[in-house]
Amino acid sequence: MRARTRTAEETEELGARFARARPTLEAALAVLYLSGELGSGKTTLVRGFARAAGVSAPVRSPTYKLLDLYPAGEVTLVHLDLYRVHSPAELDSLGLREWAIPRHLWLTEWPEHGAGRLPAADLLLKFTVGASGHEVEVTSGSALGAAWLVELEGASSGAVESLGRTP
Repeated sequence: MRARTRTAEETEELGARFARARPTLEAALAVLYLSGELGSGKTTLVRGFARAAGVSAPVRSPTYKLLDLYPAGEVTLVHLDLYRVHSPAELDSLGLREWAIPRHLWLTEWPEHGAGRLPAADLLLKFTVGASGHEVEVTSGSALGAAWLVELEGASSGAVESLGRTP
């Protein structure tokens, strides 16, 4: 799936669509990887996701502390920003395994900085900045991700421009 957003509000709405389409996580951990250059909308999408999941606390990039947790009803959102991580080994001291359990949903920015130390992604979101807005390419990395993507594609897109399926 590919989508284009032209404003921060549209990017937040796309994040909200992901939250509304998410599968039940009673017996599963869900992981989203968000990759892309600085300013491409990763944290903005996470903010929209968190709001739609019921988080009322401010949602900012945890660039300096690396990790924020947000209770969201029956699940806990684990927001990671690994931009400042220089080696995946730096993640060992964070105790991430504690959060790699059912009913937890990881939203991981800059996952390439944690290669080999993170759970596998269910959905991979690649952000790019273009002349007419931000584009987000979404691919699934698991059966849970594939089911999530089917649900997402069936949802109404509103102001977010769908650019079709990813080949």
